[in-house]
Parts: sequence; structure tokens; C-alpha cells
Amino acid sequence: MVITGLLLTFVPVMAKDKIAYVCENCGQESAKWIGKCPACGQWNTFKEIRVADTRQQAATSAAAKTGHQLRKNKVLRLHDISAKDDPRIDMHDEELNRVLGGGLVPGSIVLLGGEPGIGKSTLTLQTMLGLTDKLILYVSGEESAHQLKMRAERLSGQTPHDSDDHFMILCENALESIFEHIKEVQPELVVIDSIQTIATEDVESSAGSIAQVRECASALLRFAKTSGVPVILIGHITKEGTLAGPKILEHIVDTVIQFEGDQHYMYRILRSIKNRFGSTSELGIYEMQQTGLRQVSNPSELLLTDDHEGLSGVAISSAIEGVRPFLVETQALVSSAAYGTPQRSATGFDQRRLNMLLAVLEKRVGFKLMQKDVFLNIAGGLRVTDMAMDLSVIAAVLSSNVDTPIDAGWCMAGEVGLSGEVRPVSRIEQRIAEAEKLGFTDMVIPRYGLSGLDSKKFKINLHPVRKVEEALRVLFG
Repeated sequence: MVITGLLLTFVPVMAKDKIAYVCENCGQESAKWIGKCPACGQWNTFKEIRVADTRQQAATSAAAKTGHQLRKNKVLRLHDISAKDDPRIDMHDEELNRVLGGGLVPGSIVLLGGEPGIGKSTLTLQTMLGLTDKLILYVSGEESAHQLKMRAERLSGQTPHDSDDHFMILCENALESIFEHIKEVQPELVVIDSIQTIATEDVESSAGSIAQVRECASALLRFAKTSGVPVILIGHITKEGTLAGPKILEHIVDTVIQFEGDQHYMYRILRSIKNRFGSTSELGIYEMQQTGLRQVSNPSELLLTDDHEGLSGVAISSAIEGVRPFLVETQALVSSAAYGTPQRSATGFDQRRLNMLLAVLEKRVGFKLMQKDVFLNIAGGLRVTDMAMDLSVIAAVLSSNVDTPIDAGWCMAGEVGLSGEVRPVSRIEQRIAEAEKLGFTDMVIPRYGLSGLDSKKFKINLHPVRKVEEALRVLFG
């Protein structure tokens, strides 16, 4: 019995890794595998991940390894908390500052996503080179230091010199090694390009897996919140157009911004998807040039073409995204259906909204479009969610259907209801001012909601309408 007790005393106890299952689509966790996710309803989306017992300890000590002074948390009463916002970091980029909500918040973690080759690294590198008042550590897990220097020379147009000593480059994939270099450099801003290439030793899986992305993002979040150093993560986009990695990655970060656009065109759109410190309806527009990305301060000139005069199926609408008004060109094509079922296609506009507007034209106005194909496109590759686009969509569809162009110099703004009425839209004065600034002579607007509007201060001719029939009569006579 004594020998047996001694043997039991020296038996080593192996620490087992915790096994969890995470839904790739929504980030729902489960202790066991489930065929259908109870949160989002998707099938076969749960993936097994192994979480080490030291995960919490490693995440807690991640920021301590960097040598930054940690912020000690304590219980506070609500009235003792200061309501003043921390001074934001000016990125010296008006478009990026607008999307971030006024600048980069200290201690925040930002995720920048986009398709391969769209310009994520170019935008980040260009912005970081302009922040000469901050010590920046750029961690690259995809490119070599030589490649980054060549890109920096192309963006700046000259060989980097002593004034670029604020910009530090580190080519590393191991998270522990990255924290060691952060402790040595003591940067004021950290960029990770990209989060899918970073791996930690605490998780036994390859870089880019669900467990690795989750653990690395959690450690970087703890570092940002405890040290006050903002972190910018660059992420990849999957074939479905969503950010690669687990959905929980988007829950961890404070801000998610997406870089959109077509590689074959010169424009790029920076859109905010999630922002804890600002509005998610803001967007920034850039133009891709040989020397980098140029800010587009007046997007209306970029989104409007000058050669649409005399062409049917084109209508101009005054839309607003966030706080910025701009004019958008709506293009429509109506043709006889070649097959039994007519096609309905919309690019940059809600497909269901298009079907509803076509039903209003059928029922309330009397135009028969049941046996015709309808194609709608928002020029410039823009995706618009403003309800004021309804009137221009109907006008463009009818213009293409009767093959009659809308007179040059006309634009419109108005939401269309199911009974065929033209409903009022928000901030009509800004829309009118933008149209007048770009040289438009006439504008169709809703009659309702004009109380308090001083039309005398505008030189543009305003045409208030109450129903869709009145708007079409004003446009086409």
C-alpha cells in the first residue's frame, strides 16, 4: 500500500487543452459540435479550436511584456467619470479622419479590410509616412523590408531620409517576438499587416486559423487598452466579400473599416462598417494614382460623367451618405424580355427596393413593365442606401422605357411610397446647395416638408411635387 501511494504521488498530471467550437459565420461558441448554428441558422459552420489553459494568463501579460505603463482599473461612480473625449490623433488625411469619426482614438484597435490588391497596405503606408509627429512601428508579415522601402519611395517620390526616422519597420510573424520589439522601441502607434499572418506559441495551429486569429487579436486588444497605444490591423477578404477569420474578430475590435472598389478603375471607397467612436454612415473616396492614393474632396465631379446629354435612361440624384452630400448618376436599361421570365438586376442599389419601385410604376402610374427586362446601375461603383434615390430610379427606368432623355441640368431627390406619393427626405437644403454648386438649373423635390425652407436664397429652379405622376409630368412634359 505504501508503494502504491508513492507511485500515485509521482504520476505526472498532464494539462489538457480546452476544446471549443466556434461558428465561422457569427462567432457563436459551443462546448460541442452542432450541425446548425442556433444564432445565425447556418449549417456546418462550427469549427474545432484548441485553447490552451494559459490563454488568459498570456493575454493578461501580453501588454506587460511590452514595458508600457499599464492603466490600473478601479470601480467608479457614474457622476465621477469625465465626459470629455480623449484628444484624437490627427491622421493628416481628411477622408480617413471622417470615416474614423474625427481621428484615431488613443488605445483603440482598428481593423482595415479589403480585397487583395485593392490598396490596403498602400493606404496605411502612405498615411503612416505622413504622421511625422508619432513614432510608428509597422509590423509586416507578408512583405520584406526591401519591398516596403521600394513602395515608400514610390509613394513619397523620393528616397526616404532622416525625416522618416519616426517610421520603424519589423518583418515578423511571431506574436511573442513582436511584443519584445514593442518593448524595445516603445512606439506610439502599431500597425499589423496582416493579422492572418501572425501566430502565437500558445496555440498549436497554423497562422490564419480561427484559433490563431482569435488569440492574437485578443492579445493585441489587451495591449492597446492597457497601454493606450492604438493598433491598426489589416485583414483579408474572403470570396464571399466578408472579413477572413472568425466573426468574433469584428466583435473584438473597436472600428471596422472596409476598402472597396474595382481594381480596373481608379477610384476607391473607404466605408465604416462598425465604429464605437463615430458614425457608420461615413465614407471616404480616393483616386488611385501612380504615386499613391489621392483624396477626392468633391466626389460629385468623380461620380458624374459629362457625356450623358441626349442619352436616355440616365437620371441624376442628390444623395447623402453620412454628413456629405453628393450627386450620383443613376443608369437604367429597359428592354423586351428575351426569355419567359423577365430579368431584374441592380448594381449598387437594393434589389428588393427596385422591385417595389417597379410595382409602383405598374400599379400607380400605369406603365406595363411586366414583360420587360430592367437593369439598374449606380455609376462610379458606389453602393447607395439613401431613400432619396427612389425618384431618380423611377425617372431613369421610365426614360429608358420610352427612349426619351431627361433634359441636361435636371436633378432630383425624393422617397417614393407604395401609394405613389413622393415623401420628404432629410437635409433637403444641403442637397439643393450641392446641386446648385455643380451648376444644375432645375431640381425636383418633395412638396411635403418644405416648411421653413427659404427657396429665395437658391438660384436653382425648384419643382415641388406630391406624386410620382407630377414628377414624371415635370420631367417629360
